[in-house]
Amino acid sequence: MVEVLRKYHAFKGMTPVKLRMILEDLGPTYVKLGQIMSSRSDILDPVYCKELEKLRSNAEPMDEETVREIIKQTYGKEPEELFLEFDMKAIGAASMAQVHKAKTKDGSDVVVKIQRPNIYAQMEVDVDILKKASGLVDLNKTISSIVNLNDVLDEFWNTAKQEMDFRHEAMNAEKFASNYKGIRFIMCPKIYDEFTRKHVLVMQNIEGVQIDDYEALNQLGYSREEIAMKLADNYIDQVADKGYFHADPHSGNIRIWDGKICWLDFGMMGSITPGEASLINQALNAIVSGDHVRLTDAVLAIGIHTREVDYVAFSNQLEDFMQRYLSSSLDDIDVTQVVNDMIKICHTNGIMLPRNITMLLRSLVTIEGTMKDLDPEVNILTIVKKRSQVITGEQVEKQFRDLLVRWSRSANQAADIPMEVADLLRMMRKGQFRMNLKLTDADTMMPDVNKMVDRIVVCVLIAALLMGSSVICTTNLKPTFLDIPLLGFAGFFLSFCLSVWLFIKMLFRGRKNSIF
Repeated sequence: MVEVLRKYHAFKGMTPVKLRMILEDLGPTYVKLGQIMSSRSDILDPVYCKELEKLRSNAEPMDEETVREIIKQTYGKEPEELFLEFDMKAIGAASMAQVHKAKTKDGSDVVVKIQRPNIYAQMEVDVDILKKASGLVDLNKTISSIVNLNDVLDEFWNTAKQEMDFRHEAMNAEKFASNYKGIRFIMCPKIYDEFTRKHVLVMQNIEGVQIDDYEALNQLGYSREEIAMKLADNYIDQVADKGYFHADPHSGNIRIWDGKICWLDFGMMGSITPGEASLINQALNAIVSGDHVRLTDAVLAIGIHTREVDYVAFSNQLEDFMQRYLSSSLDDIDVTQVVNDMIKICHTNGIMLPRNITMLLRSLVTIEGTMKDLDPEVNILTIVKKRSQVITGEQVEKQFRDLLVRWSRSANQAADIPMEVADLLRMMRKGQFRMNLKLTDADTMMPDVNKMVDRIVVCVLIAALLMGSSVICTTNLKPTFLDIPLLGFAGFFLSFCLSVWLFIKMLFRGRKNSIF
């Protein structure tokens, strides 16, 4: 690893292109790591994310002997015993797995995804090496200048472990299919559960047309505008209504087959809770309607606060952010820029967005790019606005149910109020009542308060010296100086010196090293 870093002079500074080339040279694990990093524009500069999206995990396919051995270990049978046909030549090979065409005994065309042997152990070793290497001064300094390496490694390993269990991908695909069972224009490959194992996945073979094969789409008479509109509408539905969305919606994972939009590769899916979905809807509607207050409340509710957030300052920044875009029509707004600006504002104010939300934002940027390539006139924010203006009977019913639930909760809480008030009065009567009060910016205020108190003490001391010295001067106390009792004279002199000193300090109170 160190040799590769030296090869690209990484210790002299990192650039997006340099980082991509380093990861490609280091091999499959690092390519996968870079692909994970490309989706985290909240912890990595968007310029780096854009460059890392170019990473490709193409690899040499496994030989026939290895493929046969894996299938035999998995099923206890040869490929010819399991399938009517099995093409030993892979139609695609990546760092983690490769895909073969096959035909089941009942004649169904399928694809068989086979995981490379020992890939888990190899990745585990690579991640362990990276974690140890991150402790090296030079490497840590080089990498940490652009990203928190340990955070990325933890996320990478958690994601990789899920993706290496193909049963997880099978469950994702089946859940997605269930969500859109009644939708005519949306589909995904059928999963063959009887063949699916941890390291082998068998699914329906989807031929169709790649969504970015525009020439083929035109020849087959498809409307690119209609595809873009339906694609955007479906993706918003995945997020806002189902709370379960495809987290890698690039053009390679979407095909058009028999008049339907077919989603592929369910290794990485995102999910959001109903509460998060409601807040995201609120945020999107606030953006398209120009309501920065609602946007502020939604973002604060979604985000994780790493420090005390100044609500007014944050709200003002979001208002400025929205003003920059409200002067343009929704069709002209660059969603990528909107997302990057929003993440930057959150980061500046100590707000970290949860992983599933950053995954969603990255996915929105990706799907927006796919739509724009299909039809430059389509804008996802415009579709969000149209959806927000249409209230269906189902939505009204849902809102009514939610309202009833809130009323029920409020009624239950109201019933507890008399008992809680009685407990409060009982604690006050026994002297057990305590109130925790936190002053905002108290740490920065205390030095100023201390200075003020110290000056008051000096003023009181000066007044006491003047009064005491005046009383002493009315007596014949010996010894004297200029016919004035020496003790009284000393008191006057000391009070004069303190007054001059305090006056000078007040004139130069801006000095940092001032005692008071």
